[in-house]
Amino acid sequence: LFPYTTLFRSQLSGAAAKSIKNKFVGLFPPASCPLGFPPPALVAETSISRLREAGLSQIKAEYIQGLAQKFHHRELTVEMLMNRSEEEVMEKLVAVRGLGRWSVEMFMLFGLKRMDVFSTGDLGAQRGMAAYVGRDVAKLKAKAGGKWKYMSEKDMLEISERFRPYRSLFMWYMWRIEDVDVDVQLTQPHFS
Repeated sequence: LFPYTTLFRSQLSGAAAKSIKNKFVGLFPPASCPLGFPPPALVAETSISRLREAGLSQIKAEYIQGLAQKFHHRELTVEMLMNRSEEEVMEKLVAVRGLGRWSVEMFMLFGLKRMDVFSTGDLGAQRGMAAYVGRDVAKLKAKAGGKWKYMSEKDMLEISERFRPYRSLFMWYMWRIEDVDVDVQLTQPHFS
């Protein structure tokens, strides 16, 4: 259940996430949740209206049910997520409604502990890389006009390529340069 529950939690955000998760688990009889969480088959068969009773919005309930269906029908498996390449995992997971590229990158980094994940869409990594190459991040932030693009994707990929196959570690360093709270990475909204 590990990847399934981690991806489930990625659909929840903010202070209410823990409460929603507890209410969600409470929708199901404890006997049907031997590992403390309802199995995908049970969630896949549960109506959207019932899932919403946990405090989920319509769209989040649909996302969670869709994710459960993918695991239940074995389109996603623990073995596949643990053993396939980053590219294959990305392809499979972004095909799940509600999971975007950044969410999958964070899942591979934090959930699967992959060593060669690098996210060009992560603002903390962008800021860290800009500082790493000597750019004035405060000035860039002021000039961005709400778009907050500190570096081009092309530049980020070229620089990070030198750190392959340990780009995950390089990204951690980029977060540290700009004092990014990485605990926040797992509690942000994770859907496209």
